[in-house]
Parts: sequence; structure tokens; C-alpha cells
Amino acid sequence: MIVGALSVDLHLAGANSLKDKRAVLRRLKDRLRRHNIAIAEVTHHDLRQRAGLGMVAIGVDQEIVERTLTGVVAEIERVEPGLLLRSEIQWLT
Repeated sequence: MIVGALSVDLHLAGANSLKDKRAVLRRLKDRLRRHNIAIAEVTHHDLRQRAGLGMVAIGVDQEIVERTLTGVVAEIERVEPGLLLRSEIQWLT
């Protein structure tokens, strides 16, 4: 079993309130769940224009899990251009 953990930092320039931030994150998380991942907001809860998301994918082959997580990063960049500040994949075995 291979577990890949993806962490991303996002900058939500258009968020004028925490309510705006939550709306953007809700739409993004709903869209990303189609990739068969678990996702949660893990940092920057009290900042209205920053968010840190943690995502996990599990599989039997590292190549498949890596393809899934890189697809998630590509989806973020496609759906919300300019939102992604940083992404990092870690492997848990």
C-alpha cells in the first residue's frame, strides 16, 4: 500500500471575508474530490486570503498515486489560475 500526501498553499486574492474564502474552498474541494482523494483545510484557518489544504491518495502503485496527485495540482491550476502558491507531495510507507 502506498500513501501519497499532497499539501498546497493557496492565495485567494478575491476573498474579502472568511465567508468568501469558505465559498471558494467549498467549490474547489467538491471539484477535487472527483479525483478520489481525501481533502481538508489544515492551515491558515483565520486568514481570509490564505488557505492550506492537505490531500491524501492511497493505492497499490506509487506511479498511480503520483499521477492522481499531480492531476489534482493541474486541476487547481486549471480551475482557479493564480490560486496555487506551493505544492508538495510526501510519501508515507
